[in-house]
Amino acid sequence: MSQPRFVAPRGDASERIALEIRRYLARAGMRPGDRLGTEQELADEFGVSRPTLREAVRILGSAHLVRTTRGPGGGVFVASTANEGMSRTLSESIATMLEMDDVSLRQLLEARIHLEVPIAGLAARNAGAETAAQLAAAIEDARGNNPASDEFRLADARFHRVLAAAAGNQLLAAFTRWTLDVLQPTLIQTIGEAIDGDAILGQHEEILRAVRRNQQRAAERAMKRHIEYVAVVLDAHERREP
Repeated sequence: MSQPRFVAPRGDASERIALEIRRYLARAGMRPGDRLGTEQELADEFGVSRPTLREAVRILGSAHLVRTTRGPGGGVFVASTANEGMSRTLSESIATMLEMDDVSLRQLLEARIHLEVPIAGLAARNAGAETAAQLAAAIEDARGNNPASDEFRLADARFHRVLAAAAGNQLLAAFTRWTLDVLQPTLIQTIGEAIDGDAILGQHEEILRAVRRNQQRAAERAMKRHIEYVAVVLDAHERREP
């Protein structure tokens, strides 16, 4: 008889199984689209009822880690990696906080400084020619577009995604994806028309120069100035509001 893939730890049954499946996904290096099995197959492996297994799958589904399909060939599939799932959950939580006025855009910008400044430094330390080329391409794609436009926003987001990938720290990158998923669109909607596009591109070019030269501290200072500029624009906008 083959050994089961999963050995559930102690605790509430559905939560225990959800935790062990999460651990298995990480250990096995499973990728989005990989199939775990049917609910019945997984319930048999754990020695639990299908309702208990179904609740564990629901817990993992709410974290965007697995999805379930019905019919022939259906079953439980990997929906995203742990980092991707965490990023989506964090983005949704922050979006809800913004909607409920539990957190302000200013507070999110302050958090962004503490996350993205070290990311810029790590990117500069680790980056090669390919990273510099991708950053330069993002700058050029934004050039000539209104800062409030989707074209500018998407190119700007790509610039920051390239930096996050080059930093080589998956946890930092996961924590900062909410910048692109939640904060960036909300900021553009709020202050897009007040932003000086040339100023933003100049700040991006300053970061790019530091990355090309592998100057970690210079990249950190340039990123800090970049985010502080956005904060100044936001402050001016809020002072004008009735």
